[in-house]
Amino acid sequence: MRNPLSDTIVRIKPSGIRKFFDIVSEMEDAISLGVGEPDFDTPWHIRDEGIYSLEKGRTFYTSNAGLKELKEEIVKYIQRTQDITYDAGHEVIVTVGGSEAIDIALRAMINPGEEVLIPQPSYVSYEPCAILAGAVPVIIELKEENEFRLTADELLNAITDKTKVLILPFPNNPTGAIMEREDLEEIAEVIREKDIFIISDEIYAELTYKNKHVSIASLPGMQERCVLINGFSKAYAMTGWRLGYACAPREIMEQMLKIHQFAIMCAPTTSQYAAVEALKNGDDDVAMMRESYNQRRRFLMHAFKEMGLTCFEPYGAFYVFPCIREFGMTSEEFAGRLLKEEKVAVVPGTAFGDCGEGFLRISYAYSLENLKVALDKIKAFIARLREEKQD
Repeated sequence: MRNPLSDTIVRIKPSGIRKFFDIVSEMEDAISLGVGEPDFDTPWHIRDEGIYSLEKGRTFYTSNAGLKELKEEIVKYIQRTQDITYDAGHEVIVTVGGSEAIDIALRAMINPGEEVLIPQPSYVSYEPCAILAGAVPVIIELKEENEFRLTADELLNAITDKTKVLILPFPNNPTGAIMEREDLEEIAEVIREKDIFIISDEIYAELTYKNKHVSIASLPGMQERCVLINGFSKAYAMTGWRLGYACAPREIMEQMLKIHQFAIMCAPTTSQYAAVEALKNGDDDVAMMRESYNQRRRFLMHAFKEMGLTCFEPYGAFYVFPCIREFGMTSEEFAGRLLKEEKVAVVPGTAFGDCGEGFLRISYAYSLENLKVALDKIKAFIARLREEKQD
């Protein structure tokens, strides 16, 4: 019988995150610090709007691009937070999470063999989605000494005559790194000079703890080169509602919409009505959750300092990315032993690219109580490893 499988798909590695999730799911007393998901419930006023939409019988398809009211609220939100103006009728699409937006943006923009630049460590979907779009992924290895920011020199050195798109994943998963305005201005200069495009994944834009997030699309000459992606999962604790959005120039959006039409039809109707309420009245909820995350972030940084674990200070998302190179173990070995011996699950840095070796991703989307218990166990584990090195 002929091989029924696609060679392209077979060559793509499964997500490096899932391995530890699957193990933890079978350990009743394990503590997981691996999930990139808010521990808050979706705020009640947002849930109520979803419930009300069901009670009113709003159970039919919306237009392919999304509810008109939701797209208008997205435009208003981006205008007041980033001072960027989009046309709700032609430059906005509502997607099934931010992940779908990444996929259809790449497929709409890439011709076979063109290169997509992917800074790593970064979200696990970028490289597979680039491959599925027929692109050649080119990895830019971000460096701890630069606080895992993308520098203009690193970008310039990676660009060739086949480069089409840069994925800009900030605030960053897994490192928590951010890009500030001056960083983006230097990147934008290279983008204009080399005539390439950007997919800016800003799903953690609302979760920054230093300065207010700046979108590269707000800089001169960037909006016409940029697909801006965001969503409701992280800021509004709406992961299970599966709702994201993208804003892009009309010529790109028309092709993204075409793919979305054939593959998805439309995003979930109930979720869209709930998202309207989130954008209209959810600012206070976001502020409350952001402050709670910031408290946890500061607690983790203090705890790492006390136990002598190296970790640059992250100012975005809800992750820390400590270095464990001193122990002479791979990230996967360290995470495996920590899970086996202390029943604490973290994610090896290599799940987010080879340059994540020597690091761990630890999520602080958990209560302070759980974090304190887990950190005590990590502290004991590290002390034991240091004793082993001395023997």
